Amino acid sequence: MLYHLLFPLSPQYIVFNVFRYITFRSVLALLTALLFSIVLGPRFIAWLQKLKYGQYIQEDVAAHQIKAGTPTMGGILIFFALISSVVLWADLRNPYIWLAVFVFTGFGLVGLIDDWLKIKRKNNKGISAKQKLLGQILVGSAAMLILMKLPAYSTTLVFPFFKALTPDLGWFYLPFALLVMVGCSNGVNLTDGLDGLAIGPTIVAGVCFAIFIYIAGNANISSYLLVGYVPGVGEVTVFCGALIGAGMGFLWFNAYPAQIFMGDVGSLSLGGSLGFLAVLCKQELVLVIVGGLFVLETISVVLQVGYFRFSGGKRIFRMAPIHHHFEMKGVPESKIIIRFWITSIIFGLAALSVLRLR
Repeated sequence: MLYHLLFPLSPQYIVFNVFRYITFRSVLALLTALLFSIVLGPRFIAWLQKLKYGQYIQEDVAAHQIKAGTPTMGGILIFFALISSVVLWADLRNPYIWLAVFVFTGFGLVGLIDDWLKIKRKNNKGISAKQKLLGQILVGSAAMLILMKLPAYSTTLVFPFFKALTPDLGWFYLPFALLVMVGCSNGVNLTDGLDGLAIGPTIVAGVCFAIFIYIAGNANISSYLLVGYVPGVGEVTVFCGALIGAGMGFLWFNAYPAQIFMGDVGSLSLGGSLGFLAVLCKQELVLVIVGGLFVLETISVVLQVGYFRFSGGKRIFRMAPIHHHFEMKGVPESKIIIRFWITSIIFGLAALSVLRLR
């Protein structure tokens, strides 16, 4: 909105010419979302407490019982901060911006329904896994069908380390992209089990994709780094900036000991958005590195469930996802969180190094 109001004034007032730079508006989007989150956070938490929208805690982890009743559905705060910031600073004529907002909102709506049912029923049973998966697939499919119709976007798959290997998947790209988005969404959801554990790596991934998106939307830089050029997608860097800022603002209240939890409305929307950002900048396979922590958490659950069924009741980990395994071993929660954050930063740096290894 401010971009459309102020940039047209640049011929008369040269100072407004800075609004033409995506980097400038991305930084402002980050700061705006951060400010909105921190200012509105206390009022939002108090409102949730008044409504008694508290988190149900499983009895499996005794140390978590003290967290029972902590306000949940904090993803709504992230949503407001992110969307408000994007509307203020992004070029709203850009179709990629609207698709990113649609995915973020759609996945968040699925999570919101799930959170609402858990609160209403006063247990940990929201919508079924099949219903959740169906909702994610419907949102992702709608976004991908529109994206694949855009003339500037291709259905090629880029392999890291192999610059000449770029097969065109055609319509097979649709299920592949859905796997990326849904998988990432559920990966973040599984990671969201300790105070600040999920939002920290999400911020790191947001920074990585802000860089990838900006490069993919810049013809000169993408050509130099041998990265696929996607005309117009650079504007989504503003969305990434807002995501980072909203995440940082939420972490202000979600850091250990948490005053609020993001709930599925936050984890599903953030995870789905990260997956879609990877699709937009043609870094779908690099997402495995960027979101390496989410991948490890997901794999721990898959291995635990698979081995439990195969062995007739035996376990690999004391509890899955793997962060609970370390909790059960007596590692302090704060130490687990910090170590997992460090791990996510290492994964992020490794992913960025792919830009030069081609």
